[in-house]
Amino acid sequence: MEDGTVVRMRKSSINNVCIENCDTAKRRESGDSELEKKYHQGACMLSERGACALVLVLICALWVCAYVCMKQPIIRKSTGEFDATRARKYLESITSVGPRPVGSAENEIMTVNFLLEQLERVRSESVDGPNTITVETRKHSGSFTDEFPADFTSCYDQITNIVVRLEPRDGAEHFVLANCHFDSVPGSPGASDDAVSCAVMLEVLHSISDLSIPLNHGVIFLFNGAEEAHLLASHGFVTQHELVKKIRAFVNLEACGVGGKELVFQTGPENPWLIQAYADAVKHPFASVMGQEIFQSGVIPSYTDFHIFTTLSNIPGIDLAFIENGYLYHTKYDTPDRILTDSIQRAGDNVLALLKHLVTMETLADPSEYRNGSMVFFDVLGLTMVVYPARFGSVINYAVAVASLIYLAKKYLWPKEVCGRYRQQLFHGLRVFVLSWVMAVLAVLGLAWVVTRMGRSMFWFTHFYASIGLYGSVAAGTIILIHTLARMHYYRVRHMFNKQRLKLSDLFFDVSLLLWCFILIVLTLCGLCSAYIPMLMVFFPFATKLLLHRHFAQKGASKIYILFYLLGLSLPCVHLLHLIWIVFEVFTPIMGRFGSDIPPDRVIAALIAITTALLSSYLIHLLYLASTTKHALAALCAVFVVMFVLVSCGVFFPYSSNPASPRPKRVEVQHFTRTCHALNGSLEKTDSGYWIKSFDYTGMSHIAPHIPEITNNTRSDELPFCDFNGLFPSTSEQNSYLPAPAVSPKSPLEFKLVSKKLSEDGAVKLSFEAKGPSSIDMNIMPHPGFSLTGCSFANRTTYKIKYTHGVDAGPWTFWIEVKPPSEYLEDNGMVSIAISAHYLFGEDQQTPDLSLFLQKFPNWAFVTSQVSTYHVYKY
Repeated sequence: MEDGTVVRMRKSSINNVCIENCDTAKRRESGDSELEKKYHQGACMLSERGACALVLVLICALWVCAYVCMKQPIIRKSTGEFDATRARKYLESITSVGPRPVGSAENEIMTVNFLLEQLERVRSESVDGPNTITVETRKHSGSFTDEFPADFTSCYDQITNIVVRLEPRDGAEHFVLANCHFDSVPGSPGASDDAVSCAVMLEVLHSISDLSIPLNHGVIFLFNGAEEAHLLASHGFVTQHELVKKIRAFVNLEACGVGGKELVFQTGPENPWLIQAYADAVKHPFASVMGQEIFQSGVIPSYTDFHIFTTLSNIPGIDLAFIENGYLYHTKYDTPDRILTDSIQRAGDNVLALLKHLVTMETLADPSEYRNGSMVFFDVLGLTMVVYPARFGSVINYAVAVASLIYLAKKYLWPKEVCGRYRQQLFHGLRVFVLSWVMAVLAVLGLAWVVTRMGRSMFWFTHFYASIGLYGSVAAGTIILIHTLARMHYYRVRHMFNKQRLKLSDLFFDVSLLLWCFILIVLTLCGLCSAYIPMLMVFFPFATKLLLHRHFAQKGASKIYILFYLLGLSLPCVHLLHLIWIVFEVFTPIMGRFGSDIPPDRVIAALIAITTALLSSYLIHLLYLASTTKHALAALCAVFVVMFVLVSCGVFFPYSSNPASPRPKRVEVQHFTRTCHALNGSLEKTDSGYWIKSFDYTGMSHIAPHIPEITNNTRSDELPFCDFNGLFPSTSEQNSYLPAPAVSPKSPLEFKLVSKKLSEDGAVKLSFEAKGPSSIDMNIMPHPGFSLTGCSFANRTTYKIKYTHGVDAGPWTFWIEVKPPSEYLEDNGMVSIAISAHYLFGEDQQTPDLSLFLQKFPNWAFVTSQVSTYHVYKY
């Protein structure tokens, strides 16, 4: 009886416990349900349509901001001190004479006379003012050797400079130099490069000369007449003018495009006060230290007078250049009508304000005290400049990185029962993120290889947005696909509560933050001033996340949270997109003249993939809030298929002759005759032909259908001649050779041995005289066993010489000294000299046969032509 009672009591107790457990379980289930319901209502899980809409709206907003910043020359009102209308008249007058190669009458006489007339007018108008203007014309002769961009010696004779000195009546001890050049490349009017800078400098001189107070320091305006011919005029000025030792800083005006905004693309070396002066003075800033580091690294070739001033005279300076529409740079399309008056006004306002500021600075008297160090500088959408010392920038960078790492470390160091699998998930999230970036780059590089193999390279040259559609869709699709696979198979998002999705989204924000912190620390350790970019990409998202932390903890990823998060993200992203736009604005046209060494599609594809990865880095965690990604992937796949079919069918032709926006293919044609002479002067062999050079990767593939004579059997690399391929037209699979009648210039090259003397040490001194066109190249090749022990070029032994002269230059005389071995046979000669004459202008620039041949080229090709003669002599 008692035992039964005990059993019943035990069963009753067990049933009560079970009931309590069931009630607890129900309450927990009810709690979870309520929690899930709360996150369904408050967390606002994104639909795929909503996520895509948010991303597209953000991208469009960023694109509009960057577009307005790049295409609007003047954002703020002009000062009214600079008259752009008058400057435009100067520009039109300078370019009206046509191309102005060094040595031509258009450059040496007509343009010089125009500039002198305008300068005399300005001088006469300011004769009663507190400052004086002195104008002088200098003719320079000399030689120098420079290893950049190629190891050769430049010799020059009678090169023209116009030097204008503006100073107080009692003189000045310190000067600022403003430099431009009035010559142009053959075949181009050179409106942007560099006639517009000459026009700007004329008007700036007019404005400063009108000042009613004396200047603290002087200004030298150098109009140099030979920049395009290997920087000869600036070298002559720096090495031969007595005022150079008084120059404390310079401003160089250049162009690598046609019109638009002038970019500060390099400063220094060091002298941080210069960029600070620019920031304090200019009205329309456009500058980035990233551009300076790219150009000075050599990734994008830059060879201007800045190089001569800084390396030879150690003068610090600022290099300004128009960068828009580089497709037309050094072509016949570089005309005044393509330069907006607003662009001239903008450049004039900036140069005038900068020069006026520099001549009032006490720093200019002794800048050596402020020489050391570098600056971080960048403009904010053209509205203002941000400038601070690089050492201070390093402190900021490390402080931002440390703060972010502490934020991540607090989560990482939480106990496992608190943070759960955070440590493991952070590692796996980082691996997924890096994998998505690497796969995106590899995918677009593989696609670029396919496009190149199909013969569709450079389809984006005229239709740049087609490359965004093709390569951008692959890059974005690859990144989304990698994260989608991770969602489905590793994180199993489909089986998660919304709260767990929020945690996963928060995790991938942390991964993005960690990656940018890593980039920030690496660039800072490398001493790069452009580390400020990842600093912005860490600080603003991190600060926004902290400000929205409480809202996120209480309500999850609500619409308000996402809106404010994207607003905080837009600030650094629009700046990053602006910089990326500048890179593509400069770099894409360069692919049209970069040669055949590097497939350009791989470069453009890689840049697009990297751009996609960087801009999407802080958007990826929104993907883990979305319900699905299949429609987004399907849309990207459809874009890729459509674009790939269009590219494969050749719909996007690389070049265009559209007058409003031409995209020419650059080609050079030389009509030449080559002659090899024996030791006794007799003729050994000769040939004549057209040498056709393509400046881009596509070579002759698009030209050949228009000129059937060009085939793969006429490549110039199959035509070695007299062992002087380094002097003769370069050998390349992209260049072609066609036989043609011989050329007979009306002013042929005259070359002769003047004397031959034996010195006491056994060396033989050979003296020569040459007379011919303004551009002459020469190679010296000692025969086996002989050595070149001396010459009259730049005080060194040299083998490659480029000679350029202006008008009224006499014969070119030079000597070389060759030392023979102890035993040799005179029958074989001591040295061979190859000399070539290039007719770049005038009546000898073309032949009737060449004129007919040029008519065969399509209208979308910009062809520069010349007549050349090549001679090889043995002595």
